[in-house]
Amino acid sequence: MENFSTEFKKVMKAMSAFWMEQKWAGKLAAGFTNSASQSSDKLNTLQSLAIFAAQHGMLWLSLELMPGNNNSQGSVEDLNRLGSFMGVMAQSNAGQGPEHGPIPSDLKTAEHLGKRVATLAARFLSK
Repeated sequence: MENFSTEFKKVMKAMSAFWMEQKWAGKLAAGFTNSASQSSDKLNTLQSLAIFAAQHGMLWLSLELMPGNNNSQGSVEDLNRLGSFMGVMAQSNAGQGPEHGPIPSDLKTAEHLGKRVATLAARFLSK
């Protein structure tokens, strides 16, 4: 509800030793979120992830996609159908197991972000 699971918050708090030494400074970071509702405060979750990354000195990578499904020619099959800039937002129906969601366009949007992270990581490593 509205942000991370309790388990993930515990992991974040356990990373305070990494924060103290800035062990992740200069590393790339990106994020995704999934919930049953199309909005469900997904932006809040991505912003919280980006702030966590910034606290650790990490470089947050945006989705680098324009919003999909936001005009009369749009469809739920568009990449970035939920219109995020900060990371991947996906939606899975409540009451169904993970085999029923997220829908293919959300998974393709996540794949796009994964390729973006890999491409930029390779670019950083080559310098």
